[in-house]
Amino acid sequence: MEILVKVAQLLLSLSILVIFHEFGHYITAKIFKTRVEKFYLFFNPWFSIFKFKKGETEYGMGWLPLGGYVKISGMIDESMDKEAMQLPPQPHEFRSKPSWQRLIIMLGGVTVNILLAFAIYIGMMWIWGEQYLPTSQVKYGIVADSVAQEMGLQTGDKILTVDNEVVEDFFKIPGRIILDNAQSVQVERDGAVVDVKIPEGFVGRLLKHQSPDFINARMPFVVAKFTPESAAEKGGVKEGDKIIGINDSIVEYFDQFRALIPSYKNEDVKLSVVRGSDTLSFALHIPEAGVIGAFPANQFDFKVKEYSFFSAIPAGAKRTVKGVSDYLKQLRLIFSPDVKAYESVGGFITIGNIFPGTWDWTAFWGLTAFLSIMLAILNVLPIPALDGGHVMFLMYEIITGRKPSDKFMEYAQIVGMVLLFSLLIFANGNDIVKLFR
Repeated sequence: MEILVKVAQLLLSLSILVIFHEFGHYITAKIFKTRVEKFYLFFNPWFSIFKFKKGETEYGMGWLPLGGYVKISGMIDESMDKEAMQLPPQPHEFRSKPSWQRLIIMLGGVTVNILLAFAIYIGMMWIWGEQYLPTSQVKYGIVADSVAQEMGLQTGDKILTVDNEVVEDFFKIPGRIILDNAQSVQVERDGAVVDVKIPEGFVGRLLKHQSPDFINARMPFVVAKFTPESAAEKGGVKEGDKIIGINDSIVEYFDQFRALIPSYKNEDVKLSVVRGSDTLSFALHIPEAGVIGAFPANQFDFKVKEYSFFSAIPAGAKRTVKGVSDYLKQLRLIFSPDVKAYESVGGFITIGNIFPGTWDWTAFWGLTAFLSIMLAILNVLPIPALDGGHVMFLMYEIITGRKPSDKFMEYAQIVGMVLLFSLLIFANGNDIVKLFR
């Protein structure tokens, strides 16, 4: 069921992004009286799921969810309609329009994607505000996994700053380390301030790790709820109880309990808890799975920054600009020979996995806005067959006054499509390799 929810969110998000992107090309083409022959959500090799014609444009939905397209009359695109290009140019065709109009048409898709992200962020901030966990509220310190420990952090450290600058949102600390190429993290350890130097080349190690628990907020184990057939509930533990020990072992924090409990599987144990002002003990049998069937309660004071509609507009603009900046930094890492981030590039499985396993509209719209920015930036890369490739050739025409020949554009389109399919195979191949690791 969780997989189906992720797939549904991915398909809905992609549908929204593709429709808006192609609408950007469509509306700008219409403004300049350029004929649009087709407007499709997803690709339709051999057949379409449905289609209908209104006016001069055929609208439809394909079966291959790798994007979408508008077929603009008189333009060499993925349709490779060479026969039409051999006919004399018509006033309604793309190739008959001035170069500056063609440039605006080609930039229409990425422009609308950026505007869509901006609109989504405005709506999210106006309706839900911004929820975050202040770094200062992580009062029990962090849980550092093996990679964080390799970096020099320790479980129990309280993160103060990154490169001597406060990161207000605790969950943005990993992104700050990766995207801003941070050199050090300042922590409070055993009452003293320690400067943890980030080892050279560590960002590449962290990207390969791809764990959401690189660092996590440490907390005591206060029971929030139970699973069906919970050993803890059967033994007498109640919601709100604070677990402090197993047999003779003292357990202060949930991470300690989670590391210790598997060693008691198939055994009877004495579980110590605090309930109100009393300390109680319960006899439990730990099953083969090595768990007690209880979840910890959130004990952190999350903050919500609220916005009116008008204050959400500049905040949404700021977040959009930050999103563009952060994604450009991610692209920079892909081409860095030291980081080797290209080894962590993923395809549809990776994108689908960023969606939560349960439907959450806040997460859905936040991820859709991020993907809209990603789609805009990737489309404007100067690769033939992408919008950026057409823009590159149009800029050449504007600067030199010479238009590339139709034959050159055909070959460039073919090269670009080969490159794109190669990247698609590489990214999704990475996904498949990760499944078997």
